[in-house]
Amino acid sequence: MAKVAKKAAKKAAPKKAVKKAAPKKAAKKAAPKKAAPKKAVKKAAPKKAAKKRKANPALLAPMTVNDKLAAVIGSKPLSRGQIVKKLWDYFKKNKLQDPKNKRMINADALLKPLFGKAQVSMFEIGGIISKNVK
Repeated sequence: MAKVAKKAAKKAAPKKAVKKAAPKKAAKKAAPKKAAPKKAVKKAAPKKAAKKRKANPALLAPMTVNDKLAAVIGSKPLSRGQIVKKLWDYFKKNKLQDPKNKRMINADALLKPLFGKAQVSMFEIGGIISKNVK
């Protein structure tokens, strides 16, 4: 049995010295007066089944249009969505979108009194509608 132990000891190679990692440098001696707060990491919320959105009834209510707007879309009471749709149909039918900058709408003879200027941005259309409906 002693022979077996000696052979096992010879076979086991001497272990190499493992270098230990240098200890990390200690934090600065003088701690800053105010440490910046860490940003909170938001976890992704589990996806829920999409709920069907209901339209706001105020947007569906028919509104009467004044004479300037009636010249373009007709005098029948319409909801805001329908008014916007009819205006865009008119813009596209008469090719009034500026070809270089599609956000701009060029005014023709009917739209000039409505817009008050020769060209408006498509983002101004909502304000123009608001001023011309009751």
